[in-house]
Amino acid sequence: MKRSLFLLLWLAGALTALAGSITGTVRGVAPKSGGGESGGGGYDSRRYKFAEKLDYDHLHDFVVYIDQVLPGPVTPQRAAITTQKDASFEPHVLAVAVGTTVRWPNEDEIFHNVYSTSDAKQFDLGFYKQERVPELTFDQVGRVDVYCAIHTRMHCIILVVPNAYFTVADARGRFTLRNVPAGTYRVRAWHERLPSQVQEVVVPADGEATVDFRLSLGALPKY
Repeated sequence: MKRSLFLLLWLAGALTALAGSITGTVRGVAPKSGGGESGGGGYDSRRYKFAEKLDYDHLHDFVVYIDQVLPGPVTPQRAAITTQKDASFEPHVLAVAVGTTVRWPNEDEIFHNVYSTSDAKQFDLGFYKQERVPELTFDQVGRVDVYCAIHTRMHCIILVVPNAYFTVADARGRFTLRNVPAGTYRVRAWHERLPSQVQEVVVPADGEATVDFRLSLGALPKY
């Protein structure tokens, strides 16, 4: 028994020793209009005072992950949580490994209804307050847009990725994927408002690989 435990610990240490990290930055790049400005102009008019103007320099909720199926079983997270509070979902973007169960507590004193019609997961948790906490397992990779049938402004995204190597960039757009086995990988940077970007990254057996992403509408085809 002790010998088997020793071998398992030795193997885990050996695998960790052959792992590196992927680090870098990700940010959005504002599109340029025909006149050379990034906002499209006209936002100073009272006519558009309620129109949303996207600030590309301060976007957040960037997700970076290895976008491929890796050998061996996927180890899902224990239980991720998306909370309904103050008539909004927190967090707005939740990245999870495929097979992860997400809990949906309602901390408000009003009814909410959680549902999705996305191809990756269709469900309806019904109407409830704080009397129960539904759970739902996300068993298919993809983007799942979630809404409340009562409150039209309530929206969140569950981004289901194929493995446990993912992270959300910090407020300055910095990210690190740790303990990645040495090898060559497809790494994807994702944001809900911009086309995602994929780069091939070679991870050394010890040390780190650096990659930077700049997401822009310029990546879309023009007709």
